[in-house]
Amino acid sequence: MTTRGALEGLTVIETAERVSGEYTGKLLADLGAEVVKVERPGGAPSRAMGPFAAGESTLFAYLNTNKKSVVLDLADGADRKVLDRLLARAHALIDDHDEGWCRAMGLTPERVSRAHPALVHALVTPFGQDAPESWQGARPINVIAAGGWAYHSPSETPADKPPLKGAGRFLSDYEAGIDAALAAMASLLRLRREGRGQFIDISEVDVQLNRIDCVLGRMLAGEAEPSDARTAYDMGGPGTSFACRDGHVFLLMTSRAHWQGLCALMGNPAWTRELREDWLEFDCTPPNVARFREHFTGWIAGQDKHPVTEAAQKAGVPMVPVQTANDLPHHEQFIHRGFFQQAVHPAFGEVSYPTAAYRMSATPVAVKAAAPRLGADQEDVLDAAS
Repeated sequence: MTTRGALEGLTVIETAERVSGEYTGKLLADLGAEVVKVERPGGAPSRAMGPFAAGESTLFAYLNTNKKSVVLDLADGADRKVLDRLLARAHALIDDHDEGWCRAMGLTPERVSRAHPALVHALVTPFGQDAPESWQGARPINVIAAGGWAYHSPSETPADKPPLKGAGRFLSDYEAGIDAALAAMASLLRLRREGRGQFIDISEVDVQLNRIDCVLGRMLAGEAEPSDARTAYDMGGPGTSFACRDGHVFLLMTSRAHWQGLCALMGNPAWTRELREDWLEFDCTPPNVARFREHFTGWIAGQDKHPVTEAAQKAGVPMVPVQTANDLPHHEQFIHRGFFQQAVHPAFGEVSYPTAAYRMSATPVAVKAAAPRLGADQEDVLDAAS
């Protein structure tokens, strides 16, 4: 039985050309909205971004499921009028360009609001509106650094290591896309109730600051003293990644119960008696942390990551396997939840797509169509807008 998407009946125009805006549009499309991707002649920049398979961008393939594609040169007067016709029948516009581009294309928040007052307009930029224009060319690594994540994530980073970008090269884009989609959906609900659109100004750096972790929160609350030292953000315990026989595990311990569970898991070796039972709470000194890591490193090196972490969790010890991309589609919990969905891509054949972290009983998220070929929907979409 074919199910309707939660946002079915809503039309979204996407002029975005960075991952942040494209991911916003993807989230709305996967929830059932008709998302029309407006691409420049030659195609969106993400079509040329790796990694590649069978000559196609896998990044583009992921970011553009369930969308339609039309090609418009927005610097051309006739094509710009076509965009206005599309916006006149749409409910939302998703964009992620800087202010200079928006002025040149007549897509500033002020001009869009005057021309289309009943339109939800979401604009995702690195620092939000009214920031210096030179800042708006920032890349994800700049945003991650400006938001503090590159400095303190992951915790326990050695002092001689440089700041990190975080998980993946587009972490800040994906995080901002989630907030943009959420704000857009809330605004679409208001549009349905009141018939009025609004402008949504998303700052990628603000999103990073919004995701502050517990350690940074303690500093802001005055419970911990801020410092320029890398270790100022550390939990101060023995937790970190450890190499095992077939990969890595990540261990976090903070209490006596965690320590007792781990000792039992290891068979209570003699070296564990060198540490107090409550050392994690009252004697977690650098020498004790170093002593623990030295002994534990040798033991965990002989273990396989999935069996040992399953046994650890049953013993109440916060230890998890560090999953690789190859591990994830075969993980029994993700299989049980149907997190990866099979769909046919014209170049790749049948592939597994990651979907959403939530399951909706009446309107499930579904990958119904692969990313479109360039201009695949030109005739149908433009005929509907004429």
